[in-house]
Amino acid sequence: MQFPLSFSDISLWIAIMAMILLITSELVFSYSGNINFPIDKRRLRLAALILGAAFMVTVLIRTISPSVI
Repeated sequence: MQFPLSFSDISLWIAIMAMILLITSELVFSYSGNINFPIDKRRLRLAALILGAAFMVTVLIRTISPSVI
């Protein structure tokens, strides 16, 4: 049985998730009012940065060996 997603599909998903998380974390950090946000802002930003780094790794892998993947 073959995995239904290709490496490019996974890379695209990671990129979209990283952008969504980065935008959300920036909006949460920029709001200066008194808000009770149940998600830790530092963890949200950390998750966004990790996904951004993962996307950059997939781009690097595709650049180094485009014929393999």
